[in-house]
Amino acid sequence: MGPKDEDETPPPPLDQSKKLGMYFVESDNRRSSPFAGGYTAYGTTPVNIRGKPITDLSKTGGWLAAFFIFGNEMAERMAYFGLSVNMVAFMFYVMHRPFAASANAINNFLGISQASSVIGGFLADAYLGRYWTIAIFTTIYLVGLTGITLCATLNALVPNQEECNQLSLLLGNCEPAKPWQMAYLYTVLYVTGFGAAGIRPCVSSFGADQFDERSRDYTTNLDKFFNFFYLSVTLGAIIAFTAVVYIQMELGWGFAFGALAVAMAISNLVFFVGTPLYRHRLPGGSPLTRVAQVLVAAFRKRNASFDSSEYVGLYELQGKRCAIKGSAKIPHTDDFRFLDKAALRLADDETNMSPWHLCTVTQVEEVKILLKLIPIPTCTIMLSVVLTEYLTLSVQQAYTLNTHIRRLKLPVTCMPVFPGLSIFLLLSLYYAIFVPLSRRITHHPRGASQLQRVGLGLAISIISVGWAGFFERYRRNYAISEGYEVSFLSPMPGLSAYWLLIQYCLIGLAEVFCIVGLLEFLYEEAPDAMKSIGSAYAAVAGGLGCFFATILNNIVTSITGNEEKRRNSWLSQNINTGRFDYFYWLLTVLSVINFCVFLYAARRYKYRHGASTQLSSK
Repeated sequence: MGPKDEDETPPPPLDQSKKLGMYFVESDNRRSSPFAGGYTAYGTTPVNIRGKPITDLSKTGGWLAAFFIFGNEMAERMAYFGLSVNMVAFMFYVMHRPFAASANAINNFLGISQASSVIGGFLADAYLGRYWTIAIFTTIYLVGLTGITLCATLNALVPNQEECNQLSLLLGNCEPAKPWQMAYLYTVLYVTGFGAAGIRPCVSSFGADQFDERSRDYTTNLDKFFNFFYLSVTLGAIIAFTAVVYIQMELGWGFAFGALAVAMAISNLVFFVGTPLYRHRLPGGSPLTRVAQVLVAAFRKRNASFDSSEYVGLYELQGKRCAIKGSAKIPHTDDFRFLDKAALRLADDETNMSPWHLCTVTQVEEVKILLKLIPIPTCTIMLSVVLTEYLTLSVQQAYTLNTHIRRLKLPVTCMPVFPGLSIFLLLSLYYAIFVPLSRRITHHPRGASQLQRVGLGLAISIISVGWAGFFERYRRNYAISEGYEVSFLSPMPGLSAYWLLIQYCLIGLAEVFCIVGLLEFLYEEAPDAMKSIGSAYAAVAGGLGCFFATILNNIVTSITGNEEKRRNSWLSQNINTGRFDYFYWLLTVLSVINFCVFLYAARRYKYRHGASTQLSSK
């Protein structure tokens, strides 16, 4: 439709239930607005590092560029998991902090590092772009890891280790870390977490940016990219749970944390070497400002009727141009109808074309998309809670079990490697086995839609945590019957730790389907100029899961335990007198409720692109 001539007789009023038209109006006043960012005809056209359109795409991007990015993510995940699995033990054995307090501190660290990912996503989408955000925050990450290595290396930064044996640790008689020593450790930990927060929402999006969305095989490449991306995450975790643990046992904490810092430094170098190959997207300006503009404009016009618009329809620019850098135009939808008032052009807008008074349809649709996306990652918080609990609870279980494979004794801290191995195996066989089999059932070209994969992952996590409860009940009864009720750190020769592999492998499968499907879903569904913010949704959900795990632990401990009556809580440090089985079944019930909520949200969701979009697509 073209712009309406102002001398024409206005068309008859529209009924609000009818679909609104769009009248394209351009204003030089709007072009000069300090918040508009200028019009762009590039849309999602890839640009080079200087912001200029790439004339020959064949020399940039593709799988070669993506593999340079995979290396950075593998090192970041190796450091993340290396800290998560070793830092609880470091705080307990070296800093002489209580086990429960150490576990909660690390849960909070993991939660903050993930939840604050929205900061990195905001900076990438608004000002820096994904490349420079990764470059800056990987450097910050390396500084934090170096600080942690110094803490584990210099005696002055840790309490006195003399005359501190296992019995003294259990009785709490070892010299505790001084407040300034803990302050230093927390400072470098959170510097590391801040670095991770900037990297995490950008790496997957930046990697996906390397593929041309106009190519015929774009969807296939994107699907494979996210699977390979998570494969690199898994490889990082496997190395953290094996090689880093081995270095810690053989050479000490300083060498273990130093190995993480060296790996991060090498990955940074590899990332920068690949710079000439990368394709970039223009940052679209502050996404939070654009969201605020829509909300403010809609609120100011809350009493206006859709029939009172001077142009009857909604405001948008002519042609292919878009007011948001790095974005193509987004078609109008009928969701969240109240937000459409931000795009109504009234008489007052003739003299004030500020986006705080009048927004384009694309800008309004950006906000709608962000709102529609929220329920899906929110439903994955429960999976993150289960994963967080496994990092601490299952390790405590493993301490009471026999970890020998014939003459080989596997360190307890290596046990979480098995979910990684199951993920690696599944991803390796994904296209050979899962996709052909599931395609026969769902008739979906990729085997399963993104939401179907998320739902399958959540369902498998329920089975995993349910089994964990049954096995823990058996393990506890066995420990009591064999006289190990008090000796909760003594391994029982007659009960193998490899029974834990069932829950480990199941949660690994759950991660593959749920997290990979979620990352792909968020990247494809997020607005063009908010891809990093969309990816940050997944990280924020993971961070909230860590926080909720800590909150849940505290609630359960306070309700089920009573020191005055000498009643142990379910999460007692002595696992043989606690009731971890009850706690696992509580997680099972919460997971079932969460899965039902997900089914409701997924069935109501409508994909932005293409058919076969519903959870029940066939």
